[in-house]
Amino acid sequence: MSLYRDEGVVLRTQKLGEADRIVTVLAKRTGKIRAVARGVRRTKSRFGARLEPFTHVDLQLHTGRTLDVITQAETIRPYGEALAVDYPRYTAGSAMLETADRLTQGEKEPALRQFLLLVGGLRTLSERAHEARLVLDAYFLRSLAVAGYAPALEACAKCQAPAIRAFAIVAGGVVCGACRPAGAAVPAGETIGLMTALLRGDWTTADASESRHRSECSGLVAAYLQWHLEHGIRSLRHVEREHA
Repeated sequence: MSLYRDEGVVLRTQKLGEADRIVTVLAKRTGKIRAVARGVRRTKSRFGARLEPFTHVDLQLHTGRTLDVITQAETIRPYGEALAVDYPRYTAGSAMLETADRLTQGEKEPALRQFLLLVGGLRTLSERAHEARLVLDAYFLRSLAVAGYAPALEACAKCQAPAIRAFAIVAGGVVCGACRPAGAAVPAGETIGLMTALLRGDWTTADASESRHRSECSGLVAAYLQWHLEHGIRSLRHVEREHA
C-alpha cells in the first residue's frame, strides 16, 4: 500500500455502489485526483460531510489499481457553508468548480496555480467583498491566463497595433480595424478596461464599474472561456439567469 497526503478542493462527487462515492479533488501538489471514499453515504460515516463540493480538505490516500482510496479527511475550510445561503455566490462558485475541472483534464498532473486561483476565488466569494459575478469573471480570466489562453486586451491580437476596434474570440482578444473579422463584438472601452482590471486584480477599478459594462464584460468572458474549453459550462446557465 502506497500512502500519500495532500490538501485540495472537492470539485464534484458521484455515487458508487450502495454506500461509496467517487470524489474528484483538485489537490495542491498532486493535481486532479479521482478517489473512492468508502461508506460515506452511510449515516454513521466518519467523514462524509468533509467530502462535499466546495470543501477545502486535507486528505490521506492510498494508491489503488484504478482509483485511489481516501483513508482520512480533515476539513481546512468549508466554503460551501457560506455559499449555500447566498444563491448568486453559490452559482458562481459552482461555475468555478466546473471550470477548474475542465481546465485540469489530466489526472495527477500538478496544477498548483490553478489550485491557488480556485482557493482564492472561493475565499473571495465567501467574504462578500465584491459582487459575485465580478469575482467569477476575474477567476475565469485568470484561470484562462494560467492555462495559456489569456485574451489580448491592450493591443491587436493579430498585428499588435494599438488602435483597438473590436473583440474577436477566434482571434484571441481585441483587434484593430484592419484585422477585425466578420461578426466581432464592439464593446465599450470601459468594458475592455474592466476586463483588464479583473485580469490584473485591480478591484478598485472593477468595483467602480457600471452595471452595463459589467454585463457586457460577463458576456464576452463567458463566450471566450467556453470557446477555448470547446465545451459549455452548465453552471453558467444558473449564473446568467440570476444575473439577468
